[in-house]
Amino acid sequence: MTIQDLPMVNACLNGLSAVLLAVGGWLIHRGHREAHRRCMVAALGSSALFLASYLYYHSQVGTTRFENPAGFRPYYLALLLSHTVLAVVIVPLIFVTFFHALKGRFEKHKALARWTFPLWMYVSVTGVVIYLLLYQVFPQKGPEGSKGQPPAWRI
Repeated sequence: MTIQDLPMVNACLNGLSAVLLAVGGWLIHRGHREAHRRCMVAALGSSALFLASYLYYHSQVGTTRFENPAGFRPYYLALLLSHTVLAVVIVPLIFVTFFHALKGRFEKHKALARWTFPLWMYVSVTGVVIYLLLYQVFPQKGPEGSKGQPPAWRI
C-alpha cells in the first residue's frame, strides 16, 4: 500500500463507520444494549483510524482542489463546507456521548445521542461522497500536478 491508496482507505473507514452506526442504532432500538455498545465502540475505532490516516495523508500530500467541472464546484464546496464544520463539531459530541454511556448516565447519553447519531452519520456518509466526487467521479489534479490518485477501481 502506498500513500496514494489512503484516500480510498479513508473512504472505506468512513463507510464502515456509517454501517456500524446504522447497525448500532438498529440494535439499541431492538433492546440489544451489549451488541449496540460493541457496534458503537467499533464505529469510534473506525472513525479514529480514519482521522489518524486522514491527518497523516494530508500532512504528507497536502490538499487536492476541486476545480473541474467548474459548474459543479459550488455544489462540491457547499458539501465540503457542511462536512468540515460538522466534522469539527461532532468530535466533542461523540466523546461526551460516550462518556455518559461509560458512566451509566443513560438518560443523558440517550438525549445527546439524538443529536450525535445523525451528525456523525452525516459526516461519515458525506466523507465517502466527497471521496467519490474528488477521486472517482471527477478526478482532480493532485497537489503535485498529477492526475488524481491512481484508484484500484473506478465508478
